[in-house]
Amino acid sequence: MEAERSVEEWREKLIPALESKVEEFHLMGYNQATIENIWTCLQEKVWKGTPHKRLHEVTQDIFHLSGPIFMSYLTVDAYKDDSNLMSSIQAVMGGK
Repeated sequence: MEAERSVEEWREKLIPALESKVEEFHLMGYNQATIENIWTCLQEKVWKGTPHKRLHEVTQDIFHLSGPIFMSYLTVDAYKDDSNLMSSIQAVMGGK
C-alpha cells in the first residue's frame, strides 16, 4: 500500500488525470480549463492547501471535481483579478 504524501508531491504522476479532466471540461464548454487552474481550484476548494493523501485519493478528487465547483472557483478568481486591476489603476492614477 502506498504511503501518504503531500498532494504537491503527487502532481507529476497525476498529469494524465489532469489532462483528462481538462478534456472533460472542454467538452462541457469550459474552454478556459487548464491543468494549472484545475490544480489551483483543487488546492483552494477541495484540499484547502496541500494535505497528505494517498495517490488514489488525489486521483479520485480530480475525477470528482464538478463543473459548478470549478466555475465557482473561476468566478471568484476573476473578481480577485478585477480588484487587483482596480488597485493597480488607482496606484498609477495617484490614488484618485
